[in-house]
Amino acid sequence: MRIPGDPGYLNVELEKAGRVADFLELGELMCRDALERQESCGGHYREEYQVDGEAKRDDEKFCHVAAWEYTGKIDTSVRHKEELAFENVHLATRSYK
Repeated sequence: MRIPGDPGYLNVELEKAGRVADFLELGELMCRDALERQESCGGHYREEYQVDGEAKRDDEKFCHVAAWEYTGKIDTSVRHKEELAFENVHLATRSYK
């Protein structure tokens, strides 16, 4: 890859290339998260986790907020979880039919 610019000046093209690299790493991490979520829920709809064409949720295993800690490599990133507690809203599967 060729990144034009002069080393004596601020290299805007190099800055843009760094941003592209950041977005690629974020995309990889999002894919890894989606693969680990073994259910269908909202934007995480997966064909293998459905019942009669409707999303099949697994609230017992996936009723939490997940945040990934990037460790320098996607495959060694650490997933942190914080359980969710619902007091006023009851969990339910959304029907799109």
